[in-house]
Amino acid sequence: MARVDDRDGRDKPGHDEERGAEHSAHGGHLADNIAYFARALRTAGLPVGPGAVIDAIGAVEAAHVGTREDFYWTLHAIFVKKHEQTVIFDQAFRLFWRRRALVEKLIAALSPIAPGDEKSEDKPKPGAERVASAFPTGTREPPRPKRELELSAQFTMSDRERLASRDFAQMSAAEIAETKQLIARLVLPQDKVATRRWRADHRGRRIDARASFRRALATGGHFVDLAWRQRDERHPPIVALVDISGSMADYSRLFLQFLHALGERRPVSSFVFGTRLTNITRALARRDPDEALASASLLVKDWEGGTRVAASLAQFNRQWSRRVLAQGAIVLMFTDGLEREVTPELGAAMDRLHRSCRRLIWLNPLLRYDGFQAKAGGIRAMLPHVDEFRTMHNLNAMTGLVQALSARGGAADPRRWLLPAA
Repeated sequence: MARVDDRDGRDKPGHDEERGAEHSAHGGHLADNIAYFARALRTAGLPVGPGAVIDAIGAVEAAHVGTREDFYWTLHAIFVKKHEQTVIFDQAFRLFWRRRALVEKLIAALSPIAPGDEKSEDKPKPGAERVASAFPTGTREPPRPKRELELSAQFTMSDRERLASRDFAQMSAAEIAETKQLIARLVLPQDKVATRRWRADHRGRRIDARASFRRALATGGHFVDLAWRQRDERHPPIVALVDISGSMADYSRLFLQFLHALGERRPVSSFVFGTRLTNITRALARRDPDEALASASLLVKDWEGGTRVAASLAQFNRQWSRRVLAQGAIVLMFTDGLEREVTPELGAAMDRLHRSCRRLIWLNPLLRYDGFQAKAGGIRAMLPHVDEFRTMHNLNAMTGLVQALSARGGAADPRRWLLPAA
């Protein structure tokens, strides 16, 4: 079995530099490394089974690969079944076969073709964090079972509960990764609104005359089997306006992760703005969240820059409101409202946005402070034109937003925030 002493004297898979070229694939070294590589892919989320491992070993033997690129695409053809899985496979391949000339030495016994040069890329790509967590840091052998201890949970808080109340801006990289997994498992809102369209339903309360007459034709009119219908219900579309300026960067990234999870079950139109407005709806429509956020970041030119709320809202009202605010859309505006220059245009843009949608919910991370008061000019100009004013700084606030979207009515008047500062 291919092993090498890397740093601390423990054996690790996939890094045999000294003896890899001395044995063929039939000897087990290349086959074992492909099996360990498939196990890492399965841990990272790819559906790789034992049959795919056998096919990969057979493909490498049959193809007589001689370069790293040929080896990459041979395994890619076996393990990757969907386009969105390429991101994870690419990062896993570069991390697992990262040792210099390892692939060339392992496949040298299969083919006399001279190995090619390895292309290195230092820039991290989407999915690198998920792939890195799939590789073990120690030995290949499974850890020994630990003794089970019975502990009392009284007066304690679980890690998940502690993470749910932790501020997004104070999270570590590991906590952010775990938060993304929790966001993907959120129970999405179940709100539905009745439309003008009707659909067939045997439990409906209105007779469908056309369908009833059509059924009567089968019996010559001697017997009429009534058909019933009721109004069709569907989720109202969501339109998100996300502030990506410097003061909002720590919160906007995780909120975009929430919008990606929300868009898997209902129509969501996503826009980001700093000094300009950018439509990232198509980028966030990708199935893999890491690939979606990476594609969205390529479209944005003003990330962590300044803030021009009035100009961005005016551009949205002028170019996009008639396209995306149809069918009773709900607008989620995610910003702190700290506009540099407060002009009458800000209030006019907010008023038009409010009159064009079904509900306008303002999500502001500044509400996490107990002593918050609406003293800033931008906040005071925007508050009279929103239906709800909520915080968005941790998982608990995100769960509260899901519950608010599922509920109908009952929200307190946001203008009450103007009274203490008046």
